[in-house]
This record gives sequence, C-alpha cells and structure tokens, in this order.
Amino acid sequence: MKKIKQLALGLVVALGLAAGVHAEGEGIAWDKAPSKTNDMAALQNGAKLFVNYCLNCHSAAFMRFNRLKDIGLTDQEIKDNLLFTTDKVGETMKSAIDPRQAKDWFGANPPDLTVIARSRAGHGGTGADYLYTYLRTYYRDSTKATGWNNLAFPSVAMPHALWELQGERKPLYDVVEEHGHEAHVFKGWEQVTPGTMTPLQYETAVGDLVAYLQWMGEPAQNTRIRVGVWVLLFLGVFTVITWRLNAAFWKDVK
Repeated sequence: MKKIKQLALGLVVALGLAAGVHAEGEGIAWDKAPSKTNDMAALQNGAKLFVNYCLNCHSAAFMRFNRLKDIGLTDQEIKDNLLFTTDKVGETMKSAIDPRQAKDWFGANPPDLTVIARSRAGHGGTGADYLYTYLRTYYRDSTKATGWNNLAFPSVAMPHALWELQGERKPLYDVVEEHGHEAHVFKGWEQVTPGTMTPLQYETAVGDLVAYLQWMGEPAQNTRIRVGVWVLLFLGVFTVITWRLNAAFWKDVK
C-alpha cells in the first residue's frame, strides 16, 4: 500500500514537470532558496524525500545510489532506507514506472530530474529558486481539472504532490487600482486545512529537497568552489611575488 501511494504521488509530479513547468514571465517573483548544499543532514533528508516522492516516476539516470556516500550516507544506510528490494546500491536511480505505460497515460515519459535544478534557471533567479518557490505556492482551485493551481506557474497541469505535508491553503489578495482597472496583488496565505507538517517544517523540507536536487545536478560543485578559492588565492600571491621580482630586476635600469 505504501509503495502504491508513493507511486501515485510520483505520477502527480510527472504531470507538471513533463508539461514543462517554467514561467519566468508569469506568476510571482521567485523566492531565494536557502543555501544548503554544504549541509549534510539537509541533503540526506532531501534524498529521502526525493526517493519517496519523485523517484517512482522520475529517473535520475546520471546519478548512482552509491554516490550518496558523498553526503555522508553509508552503503548499508542507503540499502536500508533508500532502495527498493530489487535495486542495487551501485545502480543508477531508475524510476519505478514503465516508460511505455507512462507514455500511454500522459502522452510523454516523465523527464529525468538529474539536472532539473540547473535547467530551470532564468532571469528570475536560479533553478533552485524556481523549484523552491514552485513547491511552496500551490493552492486549491476548484475551477481547475486537478483541483489545484500554482502562483509560480498559473494554470499548471500538475496537482500538488506534497499536499498532505503542507495541507490546503488559499492565497489572499489586495485589490488595487492600476491604469483605471482593478488588479489583485498577492499579500499572503490563509491555511484552510493543516498538513502533517507545520508551515515552517514544510518550508524546511522543501528547502532540503531543492538542495538535494541542486547537489545532484553537480555533486562536485562544493569541491569546485573550494578549489577555485585556493586557485584565486594562489594567483593573487603569485601576482604580488611576480610584481616585486619585476621591480627588483628593473630597479637599476635607467
């Protein structure tokens, strides 16, 4: 029953991302995603959320389970907590859904999520900013076929996969006059029914999930940044040394 529930939630996620959830010029401004790519506990929790809510439909074809050792997990912890019975720790993250069935049901296979956080970057912010905003701005809308809508992507085809965690909310608006017409300006949220998490817990969980998606898109990014800092420091010191040597060599030349 648990696996069926997870599969259903994964299918829901597939609908929105397969349709190309991207609206740089629409919806509200993107919120800044918290920086957690160095937080091992957050990345581990994000990996757990990814496996439970995303992996049933979305593959991460360029990521192996054993790469999760880079975020502090052991092979045994990966086997016990993140693998289905048929998976092996050295395999890539493959979705549980049959691609042919997915195509029959939705018209297209759910997209791979390995680099989803990198591919959604735009003038509104980073891909992490977009995903962080998108997963936090769902609300009930009875006029839509799915019963859900999203402020970051108005009229999105994807229902709210994480609604049990967040609960049901509705947006609140101020009515303002613009150029002789009334306009609705978003001002906040009203919680209609509670979820299994408090609002703060849900935002933290989404931040963890987005951080994991961001890390998965480039697992070596933290190493790259650290090496880059040391290279710049070396070049700075070497520049000073070169400058002083040049001055010493030419000081007697008139």
